[in-house]
Amino acid sequence: MSLRSVVRDHPLWLLAGIVLLGAIGYILSSFIGLVVVGLFVYYAARPVYRQLVARIGHPTIAAGLSIITLVLPMFLLVGYALLIVSRELRRLTNVPAFGPRQLGIDPETYSRLTDPSFLLSPAAQELLTGAFSGSILDSVVSVAETATTLGVILINLLAVAVFAFYLLRDDDRLARWFHTTLDTRETVFAAFLRSVDRDLSSIFFGNILNAIITGTIAVIAYSVLNVFAPAGAAIPAAALVGLLAGAASLIPIVGMKIIYVPVALYMAVRGVLTAGGESLWFVALFAVVSIVVVDSIPDFLLRPYVSGKNVHIGSLMLAYILGPLFFGWYGLFLMPALLVVVVQFAMVVVPSLDLGSSPAPHDTQSTLQRFADTGVAERSATEQPPTSASDDESGET
Repeated sequence: MSLRSVVRDHPLWLLAGIVLLGAIGYILSSFIGLVVVGLFVYYAARPVYRQLVARIGHPTIAAGLSIITLVLPMFLLVGYALLIVSRELRRLTNVPAFGPRQLGIDPETYSRLTDPSFLLSPAAQELLTGAFSGSILDSVVSVAETATTLGVILINLLAVAVFAFYLLRDDDRLARWFHTTLDTRETVFAAFLRSVDRDLSSIFFGNILNAIITGTIAVIAYSVLNVFAPAGAAIPAAALVGLLAGAASLIPIVGMKIIYVPVALYMAVRGVLTAGGESLWFVALFAVVSIVVVDSIPDFLLRPYVSGKNVHIGSLMLAYILGPLFFGWYGLFLMPALLVVVVQFAMVVVPSLDLGSSPAPHDTQSTLQRFADTGVAERSATEQPPTSASDDESGET
């Protein structure tokens, strides 16, 4: 049924559908940050989910395992890296907003958690005996009694996990229902959706996830390296260097080398001038960890899954930069997604509109339906020219 016939025969149902879509859009706009993060988690976990489905054969179990094995550890590692970064920012800027009280953490617990030397020391055995974990629990309880921050964070994380879980499990079913109900298979609209899906997978899984994982690994690795640094040879602002390295991984060609190469050169010059070159072994260790652990391993693991290179890298970098400035923290995910939609509309839909050409007379078929081959055979059969009587007579003679 065409859209024109729906408007003519069922105007009230069409109006009701528009009202319902408007209500859903209004509700989702209030939680746009959770929606885009859930969409990012869906694309990040989808390669793992598809491999598990192929082996297990049960979509619900595969979706649950994908969330548990990938998303939850990622949130924990990213959260710990952000704690270390907050300590570094507080040390350099002395901004109260980065203090433990503002983060809802006991100051003593905060100092221990954000100090990698404590986690590597014998005192960390308290984690196994339960003394330190008890202090963490007391801190959590005190926060829960005085504020709702922890509850809000947990509810948001649960909403993101649930949204990503059902997208993983039911995405094929939802796509089949959509294409069957609206009869959009083998149309420009279907090709547009496939292109958007491909490039969103490339951007969310290939680029942003790579930057998050790289930044997390770099923050933890550099902070741990500083534990073994000789006197006066430590990595300057190790956590911030790791965070910048993760962000720089979005830059094409050079990537994070634009961060750790100048830092390594600075450390080498400083070591020669201050210690006579005795600390150059630590500079070499920093370079090896940066090249192998921070740069090569995440890129090697994620590169096979990266697909879709239709988005111009310059416009993509602008989306990464301007997104958080325009929308807030979730703009890092939302602006690239909007860019993908606009680019694929220009590449897939606009060429099918035949802009600038005069329309054929008596051609009332819509542009999107022009690519459907359902009625081509019937129309060609009915438009065959009738056989004339003279032809019949000549055939009989």
